[in-house]
Amino acid sequence: MKAIYNNQVIAEADKDDLISIDGNWNFPPDSLSKQYFKPSDTHTTCFWKDEASYYDVDDGSSSRDGAWYYPKPMNDAPKKVGHDSTNYVAFSGDVKVSE
Repeated sequence: MKAIYNNQVIAEADKDDLISIDGNWNFPPDSLSKQYFKPSDTHTTCFWKDEASYYDVDDGSSSRDGAWYYPKPMNDAPKKVGHDSTNYVAFSGDVKVSE
């Protein structure tokens, strides 16, 4: 599977290595092309996953807060998704995920 932003592949992994959470494909952290990700100061809270951190996706044209991850998911989160999702990255609608 690939995450594509402005015709650039910004993440790529086998489908078996991804996690589907709330309708979003979450990519393992080592699948990211790091040069496209800039840390953001934005944080939000999910009632069952805890605090999310964000990246701006940037290839010269920026998608502010275009990617998010959970650095310390709540204890029950892995049970609900069937996998430890720590630092797995999901994407906003600006980023297209395809096989």
